[in-house]
Amino acid sequence: MLTSVELAAMRRAIIISASGLGATSPNPAVGCVILDAAGHTVGEGYHLRKGDPHAEVNALAAAGARAAGGTAVVTLEPCNHEGLTPACHQALLDAKVARVLIAVMDPTSRGEGGAARLRQAGVDVHTHVLEEEALVVLGPWRASLTYQRPVLHLVIQMDPAGSVTLPSREALAEIKVQRRTYDLVLCPDGSVEEGRSGSHGRHFSVPAHPVSDKPEDAVAALTDAGARAVLLVGPSKLAERLLSESLVDRLTLLVPVPEPSHATATTPTPASLIPDGYVLSRIGRVDSQLVVSAERR
Repeated sequence: MLTSVELAAMRRAIIISASGLGATSPNPAVGCVILDAAGHTVGEGYHLRKGDPHAEVNALAAAGARAAGGTAVVTLEPCNHEGLTPACHQALLDAKVARVLIAVMDPTSRGEGGAARLRQAGVDVHTHVLEEEALVVLGPWRASLTYQRPVLHLVIQMDPAGSVTLPSREALAEIKVQRRTYDLVLCPDGSVEEGRSGSHGRHFSVPAHPVSDKPEDAVAALTDAGARAVLLVGPSKLAERLLSESLVDRLTLLVPVPEPSHATATTPTPASLIPDGYVLSRIGRVDSQLVVSAERR
């Protein structure tokens, strides 16, 4: 049975995990909250970048001895192997945590997962806690593992006639906001930038030259860099080709706000703005532009 305090702690772990977006790849962005035996929050942490301590280790460092007999609330299953950092399931055992709540199971676990090893050691483990909410942050990382390529998000500006055009002031502002949660930004001229300059560790690279306008080659270059999520800025030949080959996972269109009454004989209907195979997921407004988001089915 989960308590309201534990559910609140998981939501807090999910929220702070997003602090690592745009920096942790190829690792996932993970958050962790430690509750003491009385249910008080005594530590929290998140993963900053590959090679740095994981979320559980950071949260345990903050909690210190108060973690003993308490609960670790973590957005992703604690790792079960030693790599650049020690195994997190062992760190939890060493801290004498009695209970562990996990949102998303780790598809990259090697052999027995961390959850199984914690249970074997007598820890009370609960999995799939607020999993759908945790996937708001971890979803792109998990999808990139499935696709074996980065998740691609294309932002394009439309003119009143429904044609792709150069980004407006509002589009540039939207891109500036969006880019901080992406590993890489692919510009219309094929050049590539970090979403947050200098945010990744030494296990991540930025393509030094403009990427090819051939989708297969471009995706391979972005994958080899270690990216899990890439923001594409249109218009470009590559963006057009990626979209036509259904390799764009999320699409954001900026569309000028129309007059409240106008003829539509030569204007595309709203449905025609969204390519086949995509469904509307969100519509907002920024100044004189409608911001329309769609997801690939």
